[in-house]
This record gives sequence, structure tokens and C-alpha cells, in this order.
Amino acid sequence: MADFRVRSLEPGQTKIRNVPIAVTPEGFWCCPAPVVFQRTIKHQNNQNKQKSSPPRKLNGQKSTNPQGDKRQLAHQLKSQVASEDQKCLASNTCVNTAMTPERVVKANSGNPHPQRKISVGFGKPDTCDLKVVLSGKENIAVRMNVHRSILAEHSSFFAEKLAKQSPVICIEIGDCEDVEIYVEAIGLMYCKEIKQRLIKLSVAHVLRMLKVAEALGFQLCVKSCLDYLEAVPWVGDEEETIVSSIRCLGIDKYGISPILKRVSSDISNPPNDTLARILELVLKSNEEKGRREMKSLVLKLLKENNQWMSGSADICSETLYNSCQICLQSLLLLFREASEPSFVEKDLVKKETITRQISLEADNLLWLVEILSDRHIADDFVVIWANQEELTSLHPKLPIVSRHLVSRITARIFVGIGRGEMLPSKDTRQMLLQVWLQPLIDDYSWLQHGCRSFDCKVVEEGIGRTILTLPLEDQQTMMLSWLGSFLKVGDNCPNLQRAFEVWWRRTFIRPYLEQQGNTLQSDSKFN
Repeated sequence: MADFRVRSLEPGQTKIRNVPIAVTPEGFWCCPAPVVFQRTIKHQNNQNKQKSSPPRKLNGQKSTNPQGDKRQLAHQLKSQVASEDQKCLASNTCVNTAMTPERVVKANSGNPHPQRKISVGFGKPDTCDLKVVLSGKENIAVRMNVHRSILAEHSSFFAEKLAKQSPVICIEIGDCEDVEIYVEAIGLMYCKEIKQRLIKLSVAHVLRMLKVAEALGFQLCVKSCLDYLEAVPWVGDEEETIVSSIRCLGIDKYGISPILKRVSSDISNPPNDTLARILELVLKSNEEKGRREMKSLVLKLLKENNQWMSGSADICSETLYNSCQICLQSLLLLFREASEPSFVEKDLVKKETITRQISLEADNLLWLVEILSDRHIADDFVVIWANQEELTSLHPKLPIVSRHLVSRITARIFVGIGRGEMLPSKDTRQMLLQVWLQPLIDDYSWLQHGCRSFDCKVVEEGIGRTILTLPLEDQQTMMLSWLGSFLKVGDNCPNLQRAFEVWWRRTFIRPYLEQQGNTLQSDSKFN
């Protein structure tokens, strides 16, 4: 970096603040970083504070405070810069343009918060033939000495303003939201390889540059920004910011579809085939750790989908049910093989293989039921499960260590019905209890002590609530059947005492209360 210093001027001329000039192979250009502006603001604020409370000096003592001299010099420079800007703006050859509502920069000699002036030079100072004045936030005004040929060549905005019949020597852009980036964008007009200038910048900075370049009609800079955004990785929340910014530009104008292809596809149909492939890979995996982690991840992602797509048609219902049917068929075949009399004569390796496959398919079904329940599309699966009479008939023939995971599927369905996540018909609920409650009771002891994630209280509440959704006569049948099992095995049977109390009150107390209520109503009519 080198400092471009303006040569000494004759009395009455305006002095310009020294600014950093970056030396490049293409020539000289100035691109002050935001910190330069912030330092200028801080310096001006300190000056204003010092002016409001000048230091006391002893009588007859000379001033030895260099800061006071600097403040006086800065005040003179500021007044001179404002005077020159006022002359430029008052000239009939100065174009006043605002990107937002129009505003003219005026010298505020009586304003307690005058504008802070920063002067920037581009190229060789002897050849500058145009002034650009930017007024922005924090009451900053930036004056740039530039070359009309450079700006007209690279910016359609400046080309239009400079195409006036009368010669234009000054252009003002009022209410700039991002003065620093405007200065930097004009500096980039002096560079041949803009993309190389962007490569060390952050995504947020490039998006700011893209917005200004679009406003100035700086096509080469816009293309360089888009090339940068297409190639750079996006981190965290950058994706949404980039996509929204890009879509504001319009796809046809700049051909920005390569950037948007990161987040969207040309395929208009829902990605059911992709989901089916993912489910197939997870369900067929034999690596326990990877399968468990991916099941948890896919379940979490589908839950997120359900939150964002609430109320819309489910795009994966058919895919999920196809996977359920495949797992059920495989599970039934394995049950048949494991229940054959000759199975006990097979070698230990074969037995362990069949047992492991049964556990795998049962775990797969349990995972699919969890997905269906979360998406509130599990009613049809309850119907399918309630009609698995062959599976329930083979259930007692298998060792409990092989079959207990199947009972976990039943337990999850009862929990779903109890929570209102599944709303099967009365006949389906009744059939489910008749077909699967006893196998669940048979495996309950193992489930309590052999499955760490098995929550007895939640399952018992789900079973009880399911029973209580039936007509009172069917509730009585199920409760008496449960009572017989509970009195035989005690804690090895689901504890449905809370549901039993509700059924008891409905059966023995409610009729009496209703009869009393009817009697009182009849008596009140006669009275």
C-alpha cells in the first residue's frame, strides 16, 4: 500500500484528506476498508467532543497542545472540502441521483452534526475528470476523483448519467445504504481480474458487493460475484441468504441457475424414488451401528419435513407402505422357517442367523411404524397388523428371545392409539386387541427386563386407553381377560389398573348416577 498525497495547493483551494492507495498492475486504485470509515467517524466524534469542552490554559502560557492545532487544521480542511462540494453541487453541470428517495448533500455550517467528508482518489490524479459524491449513513459523505471513461465503460448507470448533452463534472448518489461497498465497487472498475479480488472476501461481503454492482449496472462485477458464489462452499445460514439474494436478481437476466441448482432440481416430481432408495439401503444394512445411526437421522429429517409440510399431501406414504409390506413378508417367512420342527436340528450358526434376521426385520418394522405414526398416516398399518393371524399363530412356537421385538411393534401401536396418533376404526381396534394383546402379555416380562428403551408406564397407558375406546360390553370382555392374566403372573403382565378403575365406574357407578339424575328431573317436573 502507498499513500497518495495531493500536492500543495494555492490559497483558496480545497485540501483533500490523504487516503490509502492500493498499487496494482492495472494502475492505481483506492479501496478503503470499512475500518477506515469507522476510524474517520471516531476521529470526528473525538474532535466534536473536544470542541465542546476546550481545555483551560493559563494566562500568558503558550499552547503546547498539538491536538488543538490538529483540531483547528481539521476544521479548516472540513470547511474547505464542504465549500468545494457545495460549489460542485451548485453547478449546473452536476447530476444529482439517488438510488433511494432523492436527497441533495448540502453544506451544514450551522448543523451541530455536520457531514464527515472523506476524499478518495482513483487512477492518476492528474487525469481525473469526474467527481462522484456519495452520501450515506452516519452522516458520511465520500467524494471520489475518478475517470469518466472508466465508469462509463463498466457501469450502465454512470454511462447513462454521463450521456447528457452538457458536460457532467459531478455525480451525486444520495442515501447510499452501503457507502464502503460503493467505493469498493468503483475501485474494482479499475481492475481486470475482479474475481481474484473477491477470492479472499467473505460470502456476506460478496453479497453486499453483488447488490451494489447490480444497482450500478456493473455487469462484469455481477458476473464475478456470481462465479464466486457458485464455487465457494456455503456455511450455516449463508444458504438462505444467498438463495434469497440471487432470486431477487432474476434467473434469465444473468443466467444464475448454476447457483440455484445447489438447492433445487429440474425434476418436478416428488423425490419418491430417492426416498425409496434410501429406505432400501437402510433396511437392508447388516452393520448395526451404521443402521442405527441412519435410522435415527432419517427419522429426524422426516420429522422436520412433516413440520414444514404440515397440511400438505404426504409424498412418501406409498413408499413407506411398500417397505412395510416387504418387511412383513420377510418376517413371516422367517417365522415359518423358525417354527418348523426340523429347525431345532439345524446347526447353531444357522439358528443364530435366522434369529438375527428376525430381530432385524422386526426392528425395521418398528422404525417404519414410528415414521408412519409421526406423519399421522399409520391407520392403514394398524389394519394390516391386526390381520396378521398367521404371524400370531406362529408366535408362541418361537423362543421368546427371537420373537419379543415383534411384541414391541404391537406395544408401539397401542401407544399411538392411546396418544391419538392413530385413529383406526372400532372393528380394527377390537381385532388388534383380540389378536395381539395376549402375545404381548406373554412377552411382557422379557420386554421389561431385556429392553432398556421399553417404557412400561407409557405402554400400559396406551393399552388401557385403547381398551376404553371400545363399547362398554367389549371393555368388559377385555378387562376380565386381562384380570385373569394379571392374577396369574402379577408384575409380568401389563398393569391396567387405571383403565380398570375407569371401566368399573362406567359399569357400576355411572348407571346409578344417571338413574338418580333422571329421578330428580322427573320429580322437578311434577313439582
